[in-house]
Amino acid sequence: MAKIGFIGLGVMGFPMAGHLATAGHDVTVYNRTVSKADAWVEQYGGTRANSPAGAAEGAELVVLIVGDDNSVREVVGGRGGVLDGMSEGAVIIDHTTTSAALAREMHSLGAEKNVGFVDAPVSGGEAGAVNGKLTIMCGGDVEPFEKAAAIVDVYAVGVTRLGESGAGQTTKMVNQLCIAGLLQGLSEGIHLGMKAGLDIDQVVDVISKGAAGSWQMANRGSTMAKGEFDFGFAVDHMRKDLGIALRGADELGASVPVAAMVDQLYAKVQARGGNRWDTSALIDLLTNP
Repeated sequence: MAKIGFIGLGVMGFPMAGHLATAGHDVTVYNRTVSKADAWVEQYGGTRANSPAGAAEGAELVVLIVGDDNSVREVVGGRGGVLDGMSEGAVIIDHTTTSAALAREMHSLGAEKNVGFVDAPVSGGEAGAVNGKLTIMCGGDVEPFEKAAAIVDVYAVGVTRLGESGAGQTTKMVNQLCIAGLLQGLSEGIHLGMKAGLDIDQVVDVISKGAAGSWQMANRGSTMAKGEFDFGFAVDHMRKDLGIALRGADELGASVPVAAMVDQLYAKVQARGGNRWDTSALIDLLTNP
């Protein structure tokens, strides 16, 4: 058992913290919306704190999954932040998708107080969080990573250290760029099949067994053809992630023209009210021009 502070009980954080409690850890949670924290305690037990520092007090590990770079800065280093409550030798593991620069900044801030910091964005979406099947991409020092990995493994299919601080966030950028390009290609392929009058479920079943197969095809091909998008990873979140990736690519001098194009296509989806639609909604721009 470990004493754990958990900050952020959104659609991902709520079940992730639940897995930790179910595994027998002593979990103290904090969420800006108090009712969510109260609901979590009612479901899983544990304790609700009144501040990030309160959730971090005496914890061996503090887990974060909040909004963006500024949210992480506030939760970690602001007044009443987790560093105000943490002891030397404890570890912060941040599952928020942020810039790599922010990860390095927080790593340095933690080091001043002898607190480890691991940037650890995830892939797998809400379903992965609920089912304990997330892929976790990590950057940071080896010893803090090993301490954190042994605990957060309860909601993961893989926890991998990719390098020094910021490497996890850079890997998440790679992940989102790959998904964006794939979804646009999948949208165009399904659209062509629909125009030709093909049975899309049958088409997807056939081609998913070959080189075109992917998680997106297997899990979204049928719903894309039906125009169903009221679930999954929201377009708003994908645009936030692509913004981080595009800025990161610019800083590194990497050319990502397809990602830049898909980002603008997602802006068009937002303009037609699809902010909360699943990222597979790119096809709506083709089927409903």
